[in-house]
Order: sequence, then structure tokens, then C-alpha cells
Amino acid sequence: MILIADSGSTKITWSVVHPDKSVETCCTSGINPFLVSKEGMVALIKSELTLSATGISVVWFYGTGALPEKIPVLKEALSLCFDARRIEVNSDLLAAARALCGNRPGIACILGTGSNSCFYDGKTIVKNVPPLGYLLGDEGGGAYIGRKLLSDIFKNQYPEQLRRAFFAEYPVTTAEVLEHVYRKPFPNRYMAQFAKFVAGHLEFPEMEELVCSSFSDFFRRNLMQYSEASSCPVHFTGSIAFYFRQQLEQTAASFGWTVGTVCREPMPGLIDYHLNT
Repeated sequence: MILIADSGSTKITWSVVHPDKSVETCCTSGINPFLVSKEGMVALIKSELTLSATGISVVWFYGTGALPEKIPVLKEALSLCFDARRIEVNSDLLAAARALCGNRPGIACILGTGSNSCFYDGKTIVKNVPPLGYLLGDEGGGAYIGRKLLSDIFKNQYPEQLRRAFFAEYPVTTAEVLEHVYRKPFPNRYMAQFAKFVAGHLEFPEMEELVCSSFSDFFRRNLMQYSEASSCPVHFTGSIAFYFRQQLEQTAASFGWTVGTVCREPMPGLIDYHLNT
């Protein structure tokens, strides 16, 4: 049996693929090795994973923050949780590329809590503009959209009707927001939750503009650096890409690009990739 894990900052999707190709799946909280210690990773997996680890021979773990310097820590944590003969740790970006492109070249993008992108030649990631996280980058991701929304709400940049709708749904104070963003753990998750408000109020032109400008920032600061984007399909995975597909396609068209595959999660494509490779 093989275990495939797709780990974002907010959640991990785990799938056990049995020899008969049947699949069992569950979700746990996310793991980012820049935010969670090795001990914290082990505790989270052991306390939240509901799938049986018995009989797993290979683990394919794809994760946010799985940079070369963090891969040994992730491998060690996983080895303490699974008695597998082989444990492979790769970035969530490679997961997106394999799920979206398979063995074909293409531009693979993630628009979830954060954002990322690459040019994939069908085997490896050839080019990658660093995402830089929620403070310095992650354009177009949920935390980016949520941060812009919160800033504009509290700086009175929106019509009163829209502000009233926000506070009716989220009765938060300035002090509470600042506490979550600057002092409590996982501020990226906190800010990303407010993207739901944007999705639910797209009848306001300000919300439509917020999403489209966030995507424009993503395209301009990331995808425009890939010369291949004009000739290769541009594919997306992640909740933000999935739920704001219309705005994504409109913004891409303004740059002269066509959106290819858009999927909420890469796991189905990852399962197909590993079964057929």
C-alpha cells in the first residue's frame, strides 16, 4: 500500500491506496515546517490521523514549506509515525504539477491559503518564482485576499452597507484582529478565512475588484516571469482558484492567457499519477 499526503498550511489530505486501487481518505490539520516543530508534527499526525498505518510500504508526502533545508525534519517526523520502507518528501508545488500536468509540460499554480507557481517540463520543476509567504508574497491566495479585505474594512474604504454586512457576519474588533494577526499562531489561516466573505458578496463591485486585483498581482509578479506561459497551458489547484474561477479566467484573459485545468484539490490527480507512473 502507498500513502499519499497533500499538506497545506490549513489542512492535510491523506489517502491510502490499496493494492486493488481502492482508496481511503481523511483530513487533518495542516503542517508547515517553518511554523511547527518536529515534535508538533508527530503529535498532530498521531492524534488526528484516522487511517491505519499498518501495511504502508511507501509514503509520498507533499507539503507547504518542504524546502530542501526542511525535508530532513519532515522525513524524520514521518519516520516516527510510519514504518514504511520508503518515505519521499516533496513540495506541494510538485504535487500540483504532477496532479495538473502529469507527464506533460505546463504552468502549474496553487491558489489556496497561500500561492505558488512553476514551469514544469513534464518531469521536474524547471522554474519557480519564490512565493515568499503571507508577509512578503502569496499574491492571489486566501490570506492575501483576507488581509486586503481586513485592511480596507477597518480603514473605511468600503460602502457602509458592505461594512455592516461584514460586521454582522464577523463581529470582531480592531484589537481582536490585531491580536490574531500579530500575536497568535497561524495568522495566515486567520486572514484566509475572510475570503469566504468575499465569495459570498461578489454582488458588490468592490469585492469583485478585490479578487481581480489580487489575481492581477499574482499574474504580474509571478506568471509574467515565465516566458512559457504564452505557449503552455496554465493550470490551477486550490480552493481560491476553484471558488473564484470566473474572476480567475477574466483576469487571465486580460493578460492574454487561457486557464486550463482548475481543481479544488490535487489528490485525485496525484493518485492517478502514482498509479500510472
